[in-house]
Amino acid sequence: MTNLVEIRNLHFAYDDRPILSDLTMQFPRNKVIAVMGGSGSGKTTILRLIGGLLSPNAGQVSLLGEPLAKPGSPTLYKQRHKMGMLFQQGALFTDLTVFENVAFPLREHTDLPESLLHDLVLLKLNAVGLRNAAQLKPVEISGGMARRVALARAIALDPQIIMYDEPFAGLDPISMGVIANLIRQLNDALGSTSILVSHDVHESFSIADYVYFLSQGTIVEEGTPADMLKSDHPYVQQFINATPDGPVPFHYPGKSLSQDFGIGTDYDW
Repeated sequence: MTNLVEIRNLHFAYDDRPILSDLTMQFPRNKVIAVMGGSGSGKTTILRLIGGLLSPNAGQVSLLGEPLAKPGSPTLYKQRHKMGMLFQQGALFTDLTVFENVAFPLREHTDLPESLLHDLVLLKLNAVGLRNAAQLKPVEISGGMARRVALARAIALDPQIIMYDEPFAGLDPISMGVIANLIRQLNDALGSTSILVSHDVHESFSIADYVYFLSQGTIVEEGTPADMLKSDHPYVQQFINATPDGPVPFHYPGKSLSQDFGIGTDYDW
């Protein structure tokens, strides 16, 4: 099976603060791969590394068997033609219409005649059910619709790799279901690889082929959603079952309650 993206023995830190440690991951063609974990575990940093916004301190990110180029290089600009990105909260251009938001990557990366660009944009909007909203501004549509417009923009160039950074955040259950179905359907229709960063267990497990669980910058468990549901790893169990205390503690570490109150015995309050 062809891996469109590979991460090998990657280490990354912001100054002296380690974020990812000895990370090795594979993202095969035509699969939806979920990257899950708590806030601050390094999930979004992985997307930034794959997109070339950051460079690893050690190890390598490969795209179609070739090392990812350095940030700012012309080679990276060409490699990004193969990528689509749905940002957290959509990140639409508020002063542009829905049509022009989706047209933006086509205008940036191609020299298509206006008539063909027009038809392609409408086809992308039709794929997410919003062709008739083409002339509206982002402020005139709902949050769920805005996320779908962002998805149409992400697939405008028919990318081989589509990255989703928390695509379900802030959506109602109906909108979450719509976005999840679109991610799966568009991935299969395009034959692409989708990398899904999310906290949402139900929606992610319903569409993912494989899951990586991160904690403190390392992979603690990986496998199919069915494997994850059967996992006995304490962190995975706490995450899936939304348990308030466990490997991720409820109380911020520090002095005990008895020390703060000057009590000889540490009462369990």
